[in-house]
Amino acid sequence: MTLGGAAMLALGERAIADEPARKLGVALVGLGNYSRGELGPALRLTRHCRLAGVVTGDPAKGAKWAGDYGFPEKNVYSYDTMSRIADNPEIDIIYVVTPNGLHAEHAIAAARAGKHVICEKPMANTVAECDAIIAACEKAGVRLSIGYRLHFDPYHEVLREFVRTGECGAFTRMNGGFAFQMGNRQWRIDRKLAGGGPLMDLGVYVVQESCMATNAKAVAVTAREIPKKKPELFNEVEEGIEWTLEFSDGALAKGFTSYNDRANNFRADADRGWFEMQSAYIYRNLRGETHKGPLKFEPEVNQQALQMDDFAECVKTGRETPVGGWMGRRDMCVVEAIYASAAAGGARVEIKT
Repeated sequence: MTLGGAAMLALGERAIADEPARKLGVALVGLGNYSRGELGPALRLTRHCRLAGVVTGDPAKGAKWAGDYGFPEKNVYSYDTMSRIADNPEIDIIYVVTPNGLHAEHAIAAARAGKHVICEKPMANTVAECDAIIAACEKAGVRLSIGYRLHFDPYHEVLREFVRTGECGAFTRMNGGFAFQMGNRQWRIDRKLAGGGPLMDLGVYVVQESCMATNAKAVAVTAREIPKKKPELFNEVEEGIEWTLEFSDGALAKGFTSYNDRANNFRADADRGWFEMQSAYIYRNLRGETHKGPLKFEPEVNQQALQMDDFAECVKTGRETPVGGWMGRRDMCVVEAIYASAAAGGARVEIKT
């Protein structure tokens, strides 16, 4: 299955015929690797939004971003002065890209400033924090979206199209894994900042993909923490964990994640077809196949640019985002159940919503 550029852009009805009259201003909160390597460059490609400011603990870094991206230095804020963004009409959207444990604090501050919010995944460390973010956005009358970039990637759109049309029948058997080998201590294995280990960082993608493959509700899970090979490094969080997710229609999804292994795959099987990604969750060079043949989309898209443009369109038009706060909360309900099952020695845990 091969699509050219025009057909690919039309996929999901996200193509816009005319250049927008005004690009919405985005401020990035946190200038770490993801902002520097992905979101900043993506904002050079967006059609409906632009980088208009940053929030950082390093004024010199902020000034460099202002020079590199062409916004005024007055749009560089510290975490202590973030509330002043309320008085800046050049900034419409605040994208929270700080460590997971700070998401709730910064997303709530963004909402109180009257700005629309994108919160990077996972939405927060706990379901309770997700609820607080959602409540703050509702109270402020601003929109909320979660940084689920794969919902805007054409390979994953094929999976969702199979689900929408029922062409294959229901996907009843799913299997996925996402893992890499971490060599050095970093914030992602600090329980307070990360909320957990690879399940929070990587496993949430597998949970997401499993939910993408069905219209059914995730109802229960059984899980097991994988014995640690590097207990001195992973002394606060799990090194690896595996789980089986049950859906209300009887479908089962097996998942795996680790900071001391390698995996990047997902497969869904139905009675009349299947979908598989051998390189499933990365930013570029994805590889996929279905029962119809290999998937190939050219030219490659920028997932983050499509994600941010879609939210900017939602803000402009009033359309609901497909990756709202409800989805981030749903996934944290699953994550909490996975941890609870593993802590209970693999007992079946029902997912509370």
